[in-house]
Amino acid sequence: MRKTILSALLLAAAPLAAAAMDVTADPSAIKWGPGPAALPPGAQFAVISGDPGANGPYVIRARLPAGYTVPPHTHLTDENVTVISGTFRFAMGATLDKSKGDAVKAGGFFRAEQGMQHYAWADEPAEIQVHGIGPFTITYVNPADDPRNATAKTAPAK
Repeated sequence: MRKTILSALLLAAAPLAAAAMDVTADPSAIKWGPGPAALPPGAQFAVISGDPGANGPYVIRARLPAGYTVPPHTHLTDENVTVISGTFRFAMGATLDKSKGDAVKAGGFFRAEQGMQHYAWADEPAEIQVHGIGPFTITYVNPADDPRNATAKTAPAK
């Protein structure tokens, strides 16, 4: 009897699960744009699923040019990263040291737990996919590294 009731509930929920599923079958349909102000400029970003700025699950992708670096930082929630193409480097710590860390190749994965100080960079063009439970936040160990704190340069007075 219990199995019958459970099976009926699962079958009844299946259409709802299918209706809520996000599908991006054609990668050329992904809409790319500049990244958020909290990340260094130069990369292209796309929201695949959810809203990274809201509470709840999200999936984003980033296309990173060679030399792209995210200085030491932390997140309020766990960050899960899968390398789609290229090699993306990742290290723990409060000081950027590119002689340390791991080279994560296409198909590789790493996880930065909530509050863990870490940094990352791409020596070559790379594409990554990040997923987690939002909101996605980034707090730089050194506030001077935060692009949101950059001051606009003014032209010299004539």
